[in-house]
Amino acid sequence: MGLSSASVWPQPARAAFEMAAELGFDGVEVMVWADAVSQDVGALQRLSERYDVPILAVHAPCLLITQRVWSPEPEERLRKAVVAASELGASTVVVHPPFRWQRRYAEGFSELVGELEETSGIAVAVENMFPLRPPSSINRLRGGRSGASRSNGLSAFKPSPDPTEVGFRNYTLDISHAAAAHTDPVELLKRMQDGLAHVHLADGTGAARDEHLLPGQGNQPCAEVCEALGADGYAGSVVLEVNTRKARTPKQRAQLLGEALTFTRHHLSGGGSVRISS
Repeated sequence: MGLSSASVWPQPARAAFEMAAELGFDGVEVMVWADAVSQDVGALQRLSERYDVPILAVHAPCLLITQRVWSPEPEERLRKAVVAASELGASTVVVHPPFRWQRRYAEGFSELVGELEETSGIAVAVENMFPLRPPSSINRLRGGRSGASRSNGLSAFKPSPDPTEVGFRNYTLDISHAAAAHTDPVELLKRMQDGLAHVHLADGTGAARDEHLLPGQGNQPCAEVCEALGADGYAGSVVLEVNTRKARTPKQRAQLLGEALTFTRHHLSGGGSVRISS
């Protein structure tokens, strides 16, 4: 059970290691972005050693705001993420499908992912994303899931925001992204099957944006996904990737993340309902 450094934003990566050690997470996923420490392998290694918190995964810089981090070339950013993961002892690199305007990268993406996995032994786990949808098409379904079928909409990703439509050796399941795509995460989990290498646990309401709510605060089947993973003997990482920027103090952020950790471990072990503070 890991903590994404994105879960402590706007605090820097250091705060994620401190929080993970304090709350008893098993490790950290490093989101590589504008924070200089997140880009510095040596600094990350020192933080890991200082707090005795392993680095489970490296999230390659794939966001619009990180298009110049490490390199302006997306191929080089992914290569650097794999090298960083290897040096940090992480078993997984999380990567988004290519943007449509990254034509050369998109054309060779599958081959690049396969090559990097073969040469490094690192799982390059391609993450499900979501299309853009006009507000008039939003179906919030506040009483249940965000819909069981794949969503229509304008995709910024090529060839698809759903990596199972292409087929990769390793996948990252992101429940918040599934909510925004109006895709049932349980069905997506089934499509990923034995290729599931990594999970981003966060909730959503079906709004047309990436909400990354604490599990239990939206309408997604977070508990059901965790229970399915536990029942199937899933051996990969489940990483809490949530939005806590509204927390007024470090103590309040720690409370929210601690409750989410309890929720997740409880359901991974097949337990019953656990409430998360609003």
